[in-house]
Amino acid sequence: SNTSSTRFSAAASTRRARSYPHLQGDTRRRKLYSFQKFFLRIDHTGRVTGTRSRDDAHTILEITSVDVGVVAIRSLSTGYYIAMNRRGEVYGEREFGVNCRLQERIEENGYNTYASARWQKRHRVMFISLNANGKPLRGRKTHRRNTNTHFLPIIV
Repeated sequence: SNTSSTRFSAAASTRRARSYPHLQGDTRRRKLYSFQKFFLRIDHTGRVTGTRSRDDAHTILEITSVDVGVVAIRSLSTGYYIAMNRRGEVYGEREFGVNCRLQERIEENGYNTYASARWQKRHRVMFISLNANGKPLRGRKTHRRNTNTHFLPIIV
């Protein structure tokens, strides 16, 4: 049984090498500022939207690492997690579950993208995004290169 645990830890360490070690196992308090100049927020009903207001309490988020390159994003004021269902709809979820697992990636422009770790549409990744009016787009209408999906984490 000793060899199998050694093999597992070797596999885990090689997998870990390809991710961002500074993003693992911690909880960061951030606001997510979109490329379109909105702060991502989850209100007390679980609705996910964007706001221009800097002082909105619903924009203070906890980003917690739950796996290698995978995070959970939770509103500090409401307790809701950002989630995406299989249809690509973005919403707030009371309890952490599979729909709340988001792949975090730093893009070339320095912004982060957050994609559903669970669901894809025709083998395409589905991203959290806000359109020009601050409304979330369906995940299946999103692309990594589209700046609707780009967020800058701002330390709170």
